[in-house]
Amino acid sequence: MTHPAHTPASQHTRLPAADATGRARRARTEPMTVRPLRDRRYVVETDGGTYVVDVERRTCTCPDHAIRGARCKHLRRVAIEITERRIPAPHERPAVCAVCGDDAFVPLDATGPQLCARHTFESGAVVTDRETGSALAVVRSTTRRADAVETREGRVVADYETNRHYGRHEPVVEAVYLDDRPPRRRYYFPASRLRRLPGEPRLTLSDRPGRTDAESDDSDETIADENDTTTDRVGVDDTSDRTPGGTNDCEAVGFESTA
Repeated sequence: MTHPAHTPASQHTRLPAADATGRARRARTEPMTVRPLRDRRYVVETDGGTYVVDVERRTCTCPDHAIRGARCKHLRRVAIEITERRIPAPHERPAVCAVCGDDAFVPLDATGPQLCARHTFESGAVVTDRETGSALAVVRSTTRRADAVETREGRVVADYETNRHYGRHEPVVEAVYLDDRPPRRRYYFPASRLRRLPGEPRLTLSDRPGRTDAESDDSDETIADENDTTTDRVGVDDTSDRTPGGTNDCEAVGFESTA
């Protein structure tokens, strides 16, 4: 048998019946432990035996499925625990959130620091800067550490004074200040420096015509810092790199309301 993946198994416990009947009820009410395997299958331990479930192929090694071809209680239990985020899905692996340390499930090929659902920011999410109280819109979340991303000044994000209270190991989030006039300049933030707003409002990212993701140059982006007494934002003035239209192409970001 393939060895279990390095992830906590679900507890050997019962789940609420949820008005289910038959196999669906037994899938919830009978105590089981579910363990992910490295080959995208799952071991299900019950008081009556141990079985291997493949949710992608919808198979189980138990007699109920092998003989009757039924969607057995073990298949159902694995599906329930995946849906309720108790265990990772077949295409996921366990990780630890770089902000809070909670468990997170991320894609198998994910690299770098990861975030749990509570601390992940989607593109267009409206957030506030904990240091200034200003409103921003998230352009994208990255998997690059704050102590590894450099600005044009040759300083890493984690070394700026206003970022000293946030984890150097945290992934960087790119965002724009909503009170900036378009085209808005992007800034770097450690993930925990940004705070969600009630209701989690979102905007729709609207790039300029003809612009592609490949044109984005990460080295040209700036971060927020309070050393600039006029704006509370620090970044090299990119006048030498500006296009004839007066904007730095790699920092031109626009948003439109979804309302």
